[in-house]
This record gives sequence, structure tokens and C-alpha cells, in this order.
Amino acid sequence: MTLARALPTDASGWWFFLGTFALYAAARWFFAWRRARRDGDEHPVRAAFAEEDDPRPATAGGFRSYRQFFGFVGSAVLVVVVAGLTAGRLRLALLGTLVPLLITALAYLDFRQARKERAQTL
Repeated sequence: MTLARALPTDASGWWFFLGTFALYAAARWFFAWRRARRDGDEHPVRAAFAEEDDPRPATAGGFRSYRQFFGFVGSAVLVVVVAGLTAGRLRLALLGTLVPLLITALAYLDFRQARKERAQTL
């Protein structure tokens, strides 16, 4: 039981959790801003902040598609494998590069799925 993980007890651990959510939100906003700018919107920043997901019910246990579900599960498995098989500086370097890339990829998958669903309703 000494290897069991728990919620962080110090502030730096909580900053890592909050940082992942902030990175996801920033990546999602960036993709929406880039799409609005590419579509020739007069105010791409305003359009990016005004973008909302489709309120239709989600599928696949809370995910809107199986691609999102498998992307999330695959990312989680990859992070657990890297964290379990590495140690020290190598773990820190791998997770420091791998986790932001995975979060950005998941934000892109979510953005594409929401855009596809909006296009189908129009």
C-alpha cells in the first residue's frame, strides 16, 4: 500500500491538476480561434469565446464518439505505462512532453467532433 497514489497534499500537486485543465481550455480556444480566423470572421476572438458544444446527449459513457473515448483511454494507459516503467529525470522529461501533447491532441479531437456535429445540424 505504500505505492498507492492519493490526491496531492501540497499546493504544487494541485497546480499540476489545474494546469492540465487550463492547457485543455487554452488548446480548445486556440483551435476555435484559428477556425474562426480561417473562415474570415470579423471578430475571431469573440467567435472563439462564443463557441459552445452541442447540448445533445453524449454517447459511449459520457463521450460524444468512440474516437474520443479510445483517445482518452489510450492516453491514460500511455501515461500510466510511462510513469510505471520510468523513474527520475527520464520520467519527468517524458511526462513533461508527453502529457501536454496528449492533452492538446484530446482537445483537438473534441474540437473536431463538436465542429462535425454542428455541421450536421445546419
